[in-house]
Amino acid sequence: MPDERDGLPRGVDPGKASVARMYDAMLGGEHNFAIDREAVAAFTAIDPQVRTLARANRAFLGRAVRFLVDAGVRQFIDLGSGIPTQGNVHEVAQAAAPGARVVYVDNDPVAVAHSEALLADDPDAAIVAADIRRPEEIVGAPEVRKLIDFEQPVAVLMITILHFVTAEEDPAGIVAAFRDALPAGSWLALTHATDEDRPDTAAAVGQLYRDRATSPVTARSHDAIAALFDGFDLVEPGLVHVPLWRPDREDEIPRDPSSYWVYAGVGRKTA
Repeated sequence: MPDERDGLPRGVDPGKASVARMYDAMLGGEHNFAIDREAVAAFTAIDPQVRTLARANRAFLGRAVRFLVDAGVRQFIDLGSGIPTQGNVHEVAQAAAPGARVVYVDNDPVAVAHSEALLADDPDAAIVAADIRRPEEIVGAPEVRKLIDFEQPVAVLMITILHFVTAEEDPAGIVAAFRDALPAGSWLALTHATDEDRPDTAAAVGQLYRDRATSPVTARSHDAIAALFDGFDLVEPGLVHVPLWRPDREDEIPRDPSSYWVYAGVGRKTA
């Protein structure tokens, strides 16, 4: 467990929960603080299956990466990648296609520090400390330019990150900036919280993040999330609740998919 008093990376506020560290706590990781675990406990009081939802989201990431490797992708940019845990993108991609190249991007100092340690001996993976709200800085970063060839297809992953971008910060514009930097044949995979299925829960969670965490949550409708795929053709089964996106087994499909109030989709840039 990280020392919460000494040796914290610069920029860490131990009095505020972090999105990356909360997600780590939801997945059973060890790189989180008491403030993060307290926030997750409050989250669980609102939605008792929050850890199940986090695991379902992580499982989608693995399925999406394997799908993209099968589609021929060998380059990945994982935006808002968080603290390394099991089934990291480079591990999944490189297991299926040795030499696959991955750049992680996060603005949380703890996530960056742990990623640097994990990737120290992997020449095909790197971490960039940056904010997705500034796409041009990410696309132009030396680590990105070293590993990513923008003349070849690239998969951009935005897994549970865009609902931390407010309307004023223009999530559609952020996605469009990355889209426009990619060649035809590239891909976008994302998951995003929705306020359609359980609006009271979404509102309560949004308030919790505003009160306790460094980033607020803006849940969106199915149509609003689908619009983020402008310029990409969604592959089957389209934009669906996260456990319904190409499950590995039928017994992974829940009775009530809408209780997993996160949508998931993968789309290909065709022009």
